[in-house]
Amino acid sequence: MSGPPHSRPPLDVERIRDSLGASYDVQVVQAAPSTNALVAARARSGAAAGLVVVAEHQTAGRGRLDRTWETPSRAALTVSVLLRPDLGPVDWPWLPLLTGVAVARALGELGVDAALKWPNDVLVADRKVAGLLAERVDTAAGPAAVLGIGLNVTTTRAELPVDSATSLALEGSSVDRTVLMVAILTSLRREYDEWRGPVGQPGLLAAYSALCTTLGRTVRVDLPSGEAVTGVAVGIAAGGGLVVGAGRNTVTVGAGDVVHVRPAGERIER
Repeated sequence: MSGPPHSRPPLDVERIRDSLGASYDVQVVQAAPSTNALVAARARSGAAAGLVVVAEHQTAGRGRLDRTWETPSRAALTVSVLLRPDLGPVDWPWLPLLTGVAVARALGELGVDAALKWPNDVLVADRKVAGLLAERVDTAAGPAAVLGIGLNVTTTRAELPVDSATSLALEGSSVDRTVLMVAILTSLRREYDEWRGPVGQPGLLAAYSALCTTLGRTVRVDLPSGEAVTGVAVGIAAGGGLVVGAGRNTVTVGAGDVVHVRPAGERIER
């Protein structure tokens, strides 16, 4: 799919707003270095929870470990959402995992079989179709959460930064970006409300574990110190960390402590 400009229509912001109602304040910008940076700045200026900023063309997107990338104009969904959750320290690491569940379930509702790679990748056909970044921002009104989603929609093979990435179009989906945007934000609101309500953390843990293809694999976890932990990913800890069985011991690693998690052997059944 070549993706010339005429095959990449702009987002229909009025349709998005009408579909979502008052639960979000959706703003579309034509270009931005980073939607997370824009939302973080607006959070510090007092923006309310529910602010959503979408860039049709993101020129310096940010991921974990300050990795950057550029998305072709109108080829992806690059969106950041502002929340102001009242969370204890142990709960903040769950936000990127919750976002992953929301994105994967939204894709599933649109006929795309998606899975999750711990801690912040969404996969289709075992290739990365979306990256997630949750950031905590200190503001005068208290800490805020900025949830960033970068999802390849019509990105061509030549436009992808690495061979291990893919796009919805490359995997055979022709879903419209406006429809996709509404589905993801609706799913995010639902998952967030359920997590903060009766379903709670056990429900989110079960949902994430069911979607996470990292579990059951023998993985190598590369740490910033240069050390590596190799073992079977056996579960998700109470704080959202990955539990790795290494010999007779188990090691729990947090997303902020990890450089890479990669398969180190064949998948085993769990």
